[in-house]
Amino acid sequence: MLLAQTCALLGFACYATTLLSLQELWQLSNLQSGLIASAFFLGYMCAVPFATALTDRIDARKIYFVGGLLGFFSLLGMGYLADGFWSAALLMVISGAGLAGTYMPGLKILSDRIQQGELSRHISFYTAFFGIGTGLSYVFSGWILEAQDWQAVYRWISLGPLSAMLIVLFFIPAVKCTDQLSPLTLHWHDLFPIKTWRLVFHNREAAGYIFGYTTHSLELFASRSWLVAFFGFCALASGSDFFLAITTLAGIINFFGVPASIIGNEIAIRVGRKNWISFVMLASAVAGIALATASGQAWWLIVTLAIGHAIFIMADSATLTAGLVMSAPENIKGAAMGLYSLMGFSGGLLGPAIFGFVLDLMGSRTSQAAWIWAYGAIVIWGVLFVTYEKRQGWIRKR
Repeated sequence: MLLAQTCALLGFACYATTLLSLQELWQLSNLQSGLIASAFFLGYMCAVPFATALTDRIDARKIYFVGGLLGFFSLLGMGYLADGFWSAALLMVISGAGLAGTYMPGLKILSDRIQQGELSRHISFYTAFFGIGTGLSYVFSGWILEAQDWQAVYRWISLGPLSAMLIVLFFIPAVKCTDQLSPLTLHWHDLFPIKTWRLVFHNREAAGYIFGYTTHSLELFASRSWLVAFFGFCALASGSDFFLAITTLAGIINFFGVPASIIGNEIAIRVGRKNWISFVMLASAVAGIALATASGQAWWLIVTLAIGHAIFIMADSATLTAGLVMSAPENIKGAAMGLYSLMGFSGGLLGPAIFGFVLDLMGSRTSQAAWIWAYGAIVIWGVLFVTYEKRQGWIRKR
Protein backbone atom coordinates (compact mmCIF):
# COMPACT_ATOMS: atom_id res chain seq x y z
CA MET A 1 0.00 0.00 0.00
CA LEU A 2 2.93 2.35 0.63
CA LEU A 3 4.23 1.62 -2.87
CA ALA A 4 0.75 2.09 -4.35
CA GLN A 5 0.31 5.41 -2.56
CA THR A 6 3.68 6.60 -3.85
CA CYS A 7 2.64 5.79 -7.44
CA ALA A 8 -0.80 7.36 -7.01
CA LEU A 9 0.80 10.64 -5.92
CA LEU A 10 3.23 10.96 -8.84
CA GLY A 11 0.84 13.36 -10.56
CA PHE A 12 0.61 15.62 -7.51
CA ALA A 13 3.35 18.09 -8.48
CA CYS A 14 2.94 17.99 -12.26
CA TYR A 15 1.13 21.31 -12.26
CA ALA A 16 3.51 22.95 -9.77
CA THR A 17 6.40 21.86 -12.00
CA THR A 18 4.80 23.19 -15.18
CA LEU A 19 3.19 26.28 -13.60
CA LEU A 20 5.70 28.78 -14.98
CA SER A 21 5.54 27.27 -18.48
CA LEU A 22 1.75 27.29 -18.54
CA GLN A 23 1.53 30.77 -17.02
CA GLU A 24 3.63 32.16 -19.85
CA LEU A 25 1.99 30.04 -22.58
CA TRP A 26 -1.61 30.79 -21.55
CA GLN A 27 -0.97 34.32 -20.21
CA LEU A 28 -2.34 33.50 -16.76
CA SER A 29 -2.36 35.84 -13.78
CA ASN A 30 -0.96 34.58 -10.49
CA LEU A 31 -4.51 34.26 -9.17
CA GLN A 32 -5.54 32.12 -12.15
CA SER A 33 -2.44 29.98 -11.71
CA GLY A 34 -3.30 29.52 -8.05
CA LEU A 35 -6.91 28.69 -8.87
CA ILE A 36 -5.85 25.87 -11.19
CA ALA A 37 -3.80 24.43 -8.33
CA SER A 38 -6.79 24.91 -6.01
CA ALA A 39 -9.08 23.12 -8.49
CA PHE A 40 -7.25 19.89 -7.62
CA PHE A 41 -8.37 20.21 -4.00
CA LEU A 42 -11.89 21.20 -5.04
CA GLY A 43 -12.14 17.88 -6.87
CA TYR A 44 -10.89 16.08 -3.79
CA MET A 45 -13.45 17.79 -1.55
CA CYS A 46 -16.33 16.99 -3.89
CA ALA A 47 -15.40 13.31 -4.18
CA VAL A 48 -14.13 12.42 -0.70
CA PRO A 49 -17.60 12.16 0.95
CA PHE A 50 -18.60 9.56 -1.66
CA ALA A 51 -15.30 7.72 -1.39
CA THR A 52 -15.29 7.53 2.41
CA ALA A 53 -18.98 6.61 2.65
CA LEU A 54 -18.61 3.80 0.13
CA THR A 55 -15.71 2.25 2.05
CA ASP A 56 -18.25 1.22 4.70
CA ARG A 57 -20.40 -0.52 2.08
CA ILE A 58 -17.94 -2.25 -0.25
CA ASP A 59 -14.30 -3.32 -0.27
CA ALA A 60 -12.18 -0.16 -0.48
CA ARG A 61 -10.12 -1.84 -3.24
CA LYS A 62 -12.98 -1.19 -5.67
CA ILE A 63 -13.02 2.51 -4.81
CA TYR A 64 -9.26 2.61 -5.17
CA PHE A 65 -9.63 1.15 -8.67
CA VAL A 66 -11.96 3.98 -9.71
CA GLY A 67 -9.68 6.59 -8.14
CA GLY A 68 -6.70 5.25 -10.07
CA LEU A 69 -8.61 5.42 -13.34
CA LEU A 70 -9.68 9.02 -12.69
CA GLY A 71 -6.09 10.00 -11.93
CA PHE A 72 -4.83 8.23 -15.06
CA PHE A 73 -7.34 9.79 -17.48
CA SER A 74 -7.15 13.29 -15.98
CA LEU A 75 -3.37 13.40 -16.43
CA LEU A 76 -3.70 12.09 -19.99
CA GLY A 77 -6.26 14.83 -20.57
CA MET A 78 -3.83 17.47 -19.35
CA GLY A 79 -1.21 16.10 -21.72
CA TYR A 80 -3.45 15.94 -24.80
CA LEU A 81 -6.45 18.26 -24.31
CA ALA A 82 -5.67 21.17 -21.96
CA ASP A 83 -5.35 24.48 -23.79
CA GLY A 84 -6.17 27.17 -21.24
CA PHE A 85 -7.45 28.08 -17.78
CA TRP A 86 -10.88 26.43 -17.90
CA SER A 87 -9.84 23.11 -19.46
CA ALA A 88 -6.88 22.81 -17.09
CA ALA A 89 -9.04 23.64 -14.06
CA LEU A 90 -11.63 21.02 -15.04
CA LEU A 91 -9.00 18.32 -15.52
CA MET A 92 -7.39 19.22 -12.20
CA VAL A 93 -10.78 18.80 -10.51
CA ILE A 94 -10.95 15.28 -11.95
CA SER A 95 -7.38 14.61 -10.82
CA GLY A 96 -8.29 15.68 -7.29
CA ALA A 97 -11.28 13.35 -7.36
CA GLY A 98 -8.89 10.58 -8.30
CA LEU A 99 -6.78 11.26 -5.23
CA ALA A 100 -9.94 11.16 -3.10
CA GLY A 101 -10.51 7.66 -4.42
CA THR A 102 -7.05 6.49 -3.40
CA TYR A 103 -5.77 8.35 -0.31
CA MET A 104 -8.38 7.76 2.43
CA PRO A 105 -9.65 4.50 0.86
CA GLY A 106 -6.02 3.37 0.93
CA LEU A 107 -5.96 4.00 4.68
CA LYS A 108 -9.21 2.04 4.98
CA ILE A 109 -7.63 -0.85 3.03
CA LEU A 110 -4.85 -0.91 5.61
CA SER A 111 -7.13 -0.64 8.65
CA ASP A 112 -9.32 -3.48 7.36
CA ARG A 113 -6.30 -5.78 7.09
CA ILE A 114 -4.03 -4.79 9.99
CA GLN A 115 -5.00 -6.68 13.12
CA GLN A 116 -2.03 -5.97 15.36
CA GLY A 117 0.72 -3.44 16.06
CA GLU A 118 0.75 0.20 17.15
CA LEU A 119 -1.98 1.89 15.10
CA SER A 120 -0.53 5.39 15.37
CA ARG A 121 2.77 4.14 13.89
CA HIS A 122 1.01 2.54 10.92
CA ILE A 123 -0.80 5.83 10.40
CA SER A 124 2.42 7.85 10.71
CA PHE A 125 4.16 5.76 8.01
CA TYR A 126 1.18 5.95 5.66
CA THR A 127 0.95 9.70 6.21
CA ALA A 128 4.70 10.17 5.81
CA PHE A 129 4.76 8.33 2.48
CA PHE A 130 2.60 11.15 1.13
CA GLY A 131 5.86 13.11 1.19
CA ILE A 132 7.73 10.43 -0.76
CA GLY A 133 5.07 10.37 -3.48
CA THR A 134 4.96 14.14 -3.81
CA GLY A 135 8.75 14.41 -3.68
CA LEU A 136 9.18 11.92 -6.49
CA SER A 137 6.48 13.78 -8.39
CA TYR A 138 8.63 16.93 -8.41
CA VAL A 139 11.75 15.00 -9.39
CA PHE A 140 10.24 12.92 -12.21
CA SER A 141 8.16 15.81 -13.56
CA GLY A 142 11.22 18.04 -13.60
CA TRP A 143 13.33 15.48 -15.43
CA ILE A 144 10.66 14.96 -18.09
CA LEU A 145 10.09 18.71 -18.48
CA GLU A 146 13.82 19.30 -18.99
CA ALA A 147 14.10 16.46 -21.51
CA GLN A 148 10.85 17.05 -23.46
CA ASP A 149 7.96 19.49 -22.91
CA TRP A 150 5.15 20.22 -20.45
CA GLN A 151 2.67 17.96 -22.24
CA ALA A 152 5.03 14.99 -21.99
CA VAL A 153 5.16 15.49 -18.21
CA TYR A 154 1.46 14.68 -17.85
CA ARG A 155 1.50 11.88 -20.44
CA TRP A 156 4.33 9.95 -18.78
CA ILE A 157 3.28 10.63 -15.19
CA SER A 158 -0.22 9.31 -15.92
CA LEU A 159 1.35 5.85 -15.61
CA GLY A 160 1.71 6.51 -11.87
CA PRO A 161 -1.95 6.26 -10.79
CA LEU A 162 -2.44 3.46 -13.33
CA SER A 163 0.37 1.49 -11.63
CA ALA A 164 -1.13 2.19 -8.19
CA MET A 165 -4.47 0.79 -9.32
CA LEU A 166 -2.82 -2.36 -10.68
CA ILE A 167 -0.77 -2.89 -7.50
CA VAL A 168 -3.88 -2.81 -5.34
CA LEU A 169 -5.87 -4.90 -7.79
CA PHE A 170 -3.35 -7.74 -8.04
CA PHE A 171 -1.33 -7.64 -4.81
CA ILE A 172 -3.84 -6.67 -2.09
CA PRO A 173 -6.19 -9.52 -1.11
CA ALA A 174 -9.92 -8.86 -1.05
CA VAL A 175 -11.89 -8.87 2.19
CA LYS A 176 -15.57 -9.45 2.84
CA CYS A 177 -17.33 -6.38 4.14
CA THR A 178 -19.41 -6.88 7.23
CA ASP A 179 -22.04 -4.52 5.89
CA GLN A 180 -23.54 -5.89 2.70
CA LEU A 181 -25.72 -2.90 1.88
CA SER A 182 -25.65 -1.91 -1.75
CA PRO A 183 -23.98 1.42 -2.48
CA LEU A 184 -27.10 2.31 -4.44
CA THR A 185 -28.96 2.71 -1.12
CA LEU A 186 -26.76 5.65 -0.11
CA HIS A 187 -28.65 8.86 0.63
CA TRP A 188 -27.39 12.41 0.85
CA HIS A 189 -27.19 12.14 4.64
CA ASP A 190 -24.86 9.15 4.21
CA LEU A 191 -22.53 11.28 2.09
CA PHE A 192 -22.86 14.47 4.14
CA PRO A 193 -23.77 13.33 7.67
CA ILE A 194 -24.44 16.82 9.00
CA LYS A 195 -25.90 15.63 12.31
CA THR A 196 -22.92 13.40 12.98
CA TRP A 197 -20.50 16.13 11.97
CA ARG A 198 -22.14 18.37 14.56
CA LEU A 199 -21.39 15.73 17.17
CA VAL A 200 -17.78 15.70 15.98
CA PHE A 201 -17.50 19.48 16.34
CA HIS A 202 -19.05 19.31 19.81
CA ASN A 203 -16.18 17.01 20.80
CA ARG A 204 -13.49 19.58 21.60
CA GLU A 205 -10.67 17.06 21.36
CA ALA A 206 -11.56 15.92 17.85
CA ALA A 207 -12.54 19.40 16.66
CA GLY A 208 -9.17 20.81 17.69
CA TYR A 209 -7.28 18.27 15.58
CA ILE A 210 -9.61 18.90 12.62
CA PHE A 211 -9.08 22.67 12.65
CA GLY A 212 -5.37 22.17 13.20
CA TYR A 213 -5.21 19.92 10.15
CA THR A 214 -7.07 22.54 8.10
CA THR A 215 -4.51 25.25 8.84
CA HIS A 216 -1.68 22.73 8.39
CA SER A 217 -2.98 21.76 4.93
CA LEU A 218 -3.48 25.38 3.84
CA GLU A 219 0.18 26.16 4.46
CA LEU A 220 1.47 22.81 3.20
CA PHE A 221 -0.27 22.74 -0.17
CA ALA A 222 0.20 26.44 -0.88
CA SER A 223 3.92 26.05 -0.25
CA ARG A 224 4.18 22.95 -2.44
CA SER A 225 2.21 24.55 -5.26
CA TRP A 226 4.44 27.65 -5.42
CA LEU A 227 7.85 26.35 -4.30
CA VAL A 228 9.21 25.77 -7.82
CA ALA A 229 8.07 29.25 -8.89
CA PHE A 230 9.70 30.74 -5.78
CA PHE A 231 12.98 29.01 -6.57
CA GLY A 232 12.75 30.42 -10.10
CA PHE A 233 12.38 33.92 -8.65
CA CYS A 234 15.33 33.34 -6.31
CA ALA A 235 17.53 32.29 -9.23
CA LEU A 236 16.64 35.49 -11.10
CA ALA A 237 17.07 37.68 -8.01
CA SER A 238 20.52 36.27 -7.23
CA GLY A 239 21.64 36.21 -10.85
CA SER A 240 22.94 32.66 -10.58
CA ASP A 241 21.52 29.19 -11.04
CA PHE A 242 21.04 26.73 -8.18
CA PHE A 243 23.40 23.77 -7.96
CA LEU A 244 20.55 21.47 -9.06
CA ALA A 245 17.46 21.90 -11.23
CA ILE A 246 14.84 23.70 -9.17
CA THR A 247 12.29 20.92 -9.67
CA THR A 248 14.79 18.35 -8.40
CA LEU A 249 15.52 20.56 -5.41
CA ALA A 250 11.82 20.88 -4.64
CA GLY A 251 11.48 17.10 -4.74
CA ILE A 252 14.48 16.50 -2.47
CA ILE A 253 13.18 19.06 0.01
CA ASN A 254 9.82 17.29 0.13
CA PHE A 255 11.58 14.05 1.12
CA PHE A 256 12.62 15.68 4.40
CA GLY A 257 8.96 15.71 5.37
CA VAL A 258 8.92 11.91 5.57
CA PRO A 259 11.22 11.45 8.58
CA ALA A 260 9.91 14.72 10.03
CA SER A 261 6.37 13.30 10.19
CA ILE A 262 7.44 9.95 11.65
CA ILE A 263 9.91 11.38 14.18
CA GLY A 264 7.48 14.17 15.03
CA ASN A 265 4.86 11.61 16.01
CA GLU A 266 7.36 9.85 18.28
CA ILE A 267 8.30 13.15 19.95
CA ALA A 268 4.63 14.03 20.36
CA ILE A 269 3.98 10.74 22.18
CA ARG A 270 6.58 11.81 24.76
CA VAL A 271 5.96 15.55 25.13
CA GLY A 272 2.23 15.61 24.41
CA ARG A 273 0.55 15.95 21.04
CA LYS A 274 -0.87 19.40 21.61
CA ASN A 275 2.36 20.86 22.97
CA TRP A 276 4.19 19.52 19.93
CA ILE A 277 1.58 20.84 17.48
CA SER A 278 1.75 24.28 19.08
CA PHE A 279 5.55 24.45 18.87
CA VAL A 280 5.69 23.13 15.30
CA MET A 281 3.08 25.53 13.90
CA LEU A 282 4.84 28.56 15.38
CA ALA A 283 8.25 27.34 14.20
CA SER A 284 6.83 26.72 10.71
CA ALA A 285 5.56 30.31 10.54
CA VAL A 286 8.99 31.67 11.45
CA ALA A 287 10.71 29.38 8.93
CA GLY A 288 8.28 30.39 6.15
CA ILE A 289 8.86 34.12 6.64
CA ALA A 290 12.62 33.57 6.88
CA LEU A 291 12.57 31.65 3.59
CA ALA A 292 10.62 34.40 1.83
CA THR A 293 13.09 37.08 2.95
CA ALA A 294 16.10 35.06 1.76
CA SER A 295 15.52 35.51 -1.99
CA GLY A 296 18.58 37.04 -3.58
CA GLN A 297 20.87 35.43 -1.01
CA ALA A 298 23.27 32.51 -1.50
CA TRP A 299 21.66 29.29 -2.73
CA TRP A 300 22.86 27.30 0.30
CA LEU A 301 20.96 29.63 2.65
CA ILE A 302 17.75 29.47 0.57
CA VAL A 303 17.89 25.67 0.36
CA THR A 304 18.61 25.35 4.10
CA LEU A 305 15.65 27.54 4.99
CA ALA A 306 13.42 25.68 2.52
CA ILE A 307 14.37 22.38 4.14
CA GLY A 308 13.66 23.82 7.58
CA HIS A 309 10.26 25.06 6.46
CA ALA A 310 9.41 21.68 4.90
CA ILE A 311 10.44 19.87 8.09
CA PHE A 312 8.32 22.06 10.35
CA ILE A 313 5.31 21.93 8.04
CA MET A 314 5.32 18.13 8.12
CA ALA A 315 6.48 17.58 11.72
CA ASP A 316 2.92 17.66 13.05
CA SER A 317 1.20 15.87 10.15
CA ALA A 318 1.11 12.35 11.60
CA THR A 319 0.52 13.80 15.08
CA LEU A 320 -2.65 15.56 13.95
CA THR A 321 -3.95 12.43 12.18
CA ALA A 322 -3.14 10.09 15.07
CA GLY A 323 -4.65 12.57 17.53
CA LEU A 324 -7.92 12.65 15.62
CA VAL A 325 -8.10 8.85 15.35
CA MET A 326 -7.35 8.39 19.05
CA SER A 327 -9.65 11.14 20.34
CA ALA A 328 -12.79 10.56 18.27
CA PRO A 329 -15.37 8.31 19.99
CA GLU A 330 -15.92 4.96 18.29
CA ASN A 331 -19.53 5.73 17.34
CA ILE A 332 -18.49 8.78 15.27
CA LYS A 333 -14.91 7.85 14.34
CA GLY A 334 -15.68 7.18 10.66
CA ALA A 335 -17.54 10.47 10.27
CA ALA A 336 -14.73 12.26 12.11
CA MET A 337 -12.12 10.87 9.70
CA GLY A 338 -14.22 11.87 6.70
CA LEU A 339 -14.72 15.39 8.07
CA TYR A 340 -11.02 15.60 8.94
CA SER A 341 -10.06 14.82 5.36
CA LEU A 342 -12.70 17.16 3.93
CA MET A 343 -11.68 20.10 6.11
CA GLY A 344 -8.00 19.47 5.55
CA PHE A 345 -8.29 19.58 1.80
CA SER A 346 -10.53 22.64 2.03
CA GLY A 347 -7.39 24.27 3.43
CA GLY A 348 -5.55 22.87 0.42
CA LEU A 349 -8.20 24.44 -1.81
CA LEU A 350 -7.74 27.90 -0.27
CA GLY A 351 -3.97 27.93 0.17
CA PRO A 352 -2.67 28.11 -3.43
CA ALA A 353 -5.36 30.63 -4.43
CA ILE A 354 -4.62 32.87 -1.42
CA PHE A 355 -0.91 32.73 -2.24
CA GLY A 356 -1.47 33.70 -5.89
CA PHE A 357 -3.98 36.43 -4.99
CA VAL A 358 -1.54 38.06 -2.57
CA LEU A 359 1.25 37.85 -5.15
CA ASP A 360 -0.92 39.78 -7.63
CA LEU A 361 -2.09 42.22 -4.97
CA MET A 362 1.38 43.09 -3.67
CA GLY A 363 3.31 43.44 -6.94
CA SER A 364 3.40 40.09 -8.79
CA ARG A 365 6.07 37.41 -8.62
CA THR A 366 8.90 39.73 -9.67
CA SER A 367 8.81 41.52 -6.30
CA GLN A 368 10.50 40.18 -3.17
CA ALA A 369 8.01 42.04 -0.98
CA ALA A 370 5.15 40.26 -2.75
CA TRP A 371 6.68 36.86 -1.94
CA ILE A 372 7.08 37.85 1.72
CA TRP A 373 3.44 38.92 1.92
CA ALA A 374 2.33 35.74 0.14
CA TYR A 375 4.22 33.48 2.55
CA GLY A 376 2.90 35.55 5.44
CA ALA A 377 -0.64 35.04 4.18
CA ILE A 378 -0.34 31.25 4.46
CA VAL A 379 1.69 30.87 7.68
CA ILE A 380 -0.45 33.28 9.72
CA TRP A 381 -3.27 30.74 9.99
CA GLY A 382 -1.20 28.36 12.11
CA VAL A 383 -0.31 31.22 14.45
CA LEU A 384 -3.97 32.19 14.76
CA PHE A 385 -4.93 28.55 15.42
CA VAL A 386 -2.39 28.18 18.23
CA THR A 387 -3.37 31.52 19.76
CA TYR A 388 -7.08 30.69 19.70
CA GLU A 389 -6.74 27.14 21.01
CA LYS A 390 -4.45 28.23 23.84
CA ARG A 391 -7.10 30.71 24.94
CA GLN A 392 -9.73 27.97 24.76
CA GLY A 393 -7.56 25.66 26.87
CA TRP A 394 -7.31 22.91 24.23
CA ILE A 395 -3.52 23.02 23.92
CA ARG A 396 -2.95 22.96 27.67
CA LYS A 397 -4.40 19.46 27.70
CA ARG A 398 -2.07 16.64 26.67
